[in-house]
Amino acid sequence: MDEMVEITEKPESGEIYMIAGWNQWADAGAVSSEFPQYLIDQTKARRIGRLKSDAFYIFQVPGTHAFLRPEIKFVDGYRKTVTTHKNEFFYSGNKRQGLVTFLGEEPHISGERYAEAFFNAVKELGVKRVAGLGGVYGSMPYDKDRAVSCVYSLPHMKDELAKYAVSFSNYEGGASLGSYLAHRAEQVGIEYFTFYVFVPAYDFSHLSQQLQGMRVENDYRGWLELMRRFKHMFNLDVELADLEERSNELSKSVRDKVDDLDRAHPQANIKAYIAGLSSDFIEAPFMPLDVWERGLSDLFGDKE
Repeated sequence: MDEMVEITEKPESGEIYMIAGWNQWADAGAVSSEFPQYLIDQTKARRIGRLKSDAFYIFQVPGTHAFLRPEIKFVDGYRKTVTTHKNEFFYSGNKRQGLVTFLGEEPHISGERYAEAFFNAVKELGVKRVAGLGGVYGSMPYDKDRAVSCVYSLPHMKDELAKYAVSFSNYEGGASLGSYLAHRAEQVGIEYFTFYVFVPAYDFSHLSQQLQGMRVENDYRGWLELMRRFKHMFNLDVELADLEERSNELSKSVRDKVDDLDRAHPQANIKAYIAGLSSDFIEAPFMPLDVWERGLSDLFGDKE
């Protein structure tokens, strides 16, 4: 057993999958940091383990102050709470199938050891496949299906993943945690992939020097796009109505904000700029074949 892995309960499901997110660099729209907590709450998952965090985080670097340090609260000189780095596993499921949701924090140091401990935990929990989460900001329509990019660990996974309305990344540059873990997963023979959701963000500086940019902080539309894919891939018993409602409210909120900016700065033609993004954007919605088949069955009954 890995000394950095602490498992308090081993799931007994016949088939176990994992969805993993982090407070990390690639976290546009809180896709990686907040969506896993939403999933934990929706599935009423219970905590079953953690990665011990001592070896992976820097206490301080000159000039960072509270950015890296743990947060502490005192009452009359006595420590009441200390908020430290957490990397925790949660589980929900039954004898047939289970879901492990991991919520952690991107390590500052010892990335190789962190990856080793993470995948040792994956093996110990008997997880069949790991889905990582990431978010990237980009200039795209706020009211359209989000574009989703994918990286994966093992070559045989590509044909199946292509069915989930994704593009395959050709990125070159500094590695995100999800991309690095895909590399390490291949070395240990684990099925791992990351879905990167492209989240709306707009830089209006080229339209007017008086305008600041805007971006979606909690991208419920992106969360919904992920949930649709995971619900199908992992056969999750999770309702989508709540995220659909939040997604619609988000679109209205952004539309209202754009309208307000357009009225305040008519010379910038903000609405025309957004409309141009929309006209050039090609949606790639995920609609699995069995959903169409169920719809046709409801429409025509048992008739051929």
